[in-house]
Amino acid sequence: MAQRLRVRYAKRGRLRFTSHRDISRAVERAVRRADVPVAFSAGFSPHPRISYVGSAAPTGVASEAEYLEISVTRQCDPDRLRAALDASLPPGLDVLDVVEAGSGSLADRLECSVWQVRLPGADPVLARTAIEQFTAADRIEVERLTKKGMRRFDAREAVLSLHMPEGSETTAGQASSQSCVILRMVVRHAVPAVRPDDVLTGLRLVADFAPPSPPEVTRLAQGPLDPRTGAPADPLDLDRDMTRGGETGPVSEYAVGDL
Repeated sequence: MAQRLRVRYAKRGRLRFTSHRDISRAVERAVRRADVPVAFSAGFSPHPRISYVGSAAPTGVASEAEYLEISVTRQCDPDRLRAALDASLPPGLDVLDVVEAGSGSLADRLECSVWQVRLPGADPVLARTAIEQFTAADRIEVERLTKKGMRRFDAREAVLSLHMPEGSETTAGQASSQSCVILRMVVRHAVPAVRPDDVLTGLRLVADFAPPSPPEVTRLAQGPLDPRTGAPADPLDLDRDMTRGGETGPVSEYAVGDL
């Protein structure tokens, strides 16, 4: 291994229904098509050294902030690799950013996520009341079926903020007469993980708020919690500082070959 690269990619449109296993297969095929000099593990069954960082967005949920790491056998220009990999993936799996990995664990930086939940047909007045009751509660226990069976846990503590963006219930419904509510929430990564559907369950439990149609969920960002904004910062900024500043110089100075 000569270099590690950290990749931010999006899962959009119909591709939000793709399972994590299918996404990993698509990425491996794209790496071959783009002629990325990926490193392989040793042993009797070598596999490409591609690791997915953090908790993947659930099937059916869109995301603008999924992360993976690729180990390569020679130095690559991150911008060229981003363009080549993005062109080799199907529309809806979009590579947004690639940086050379610095020191430290990327997984340790993914402390929280920003989620947007679109609720077509929901009543904005009832939604505001439910948000107020949810945020005022000290603890809200919900149940969810997991691989280990039904589990009961607190859905309130991990929610750092929950609100309706100003004017969201009107702008989202401009194309039709149906009302639409948009919720924005910052959720700390915890064990067990608290997901947007758990928050919706909590809203139903505390205020009997039940949207009439399935929610449309998107992860907008994830990263280290910025105490100034109460939202996640870009987890790749530290890598940019280490690889492009100081004595190391721009990453492109080390690039050889097509990528």
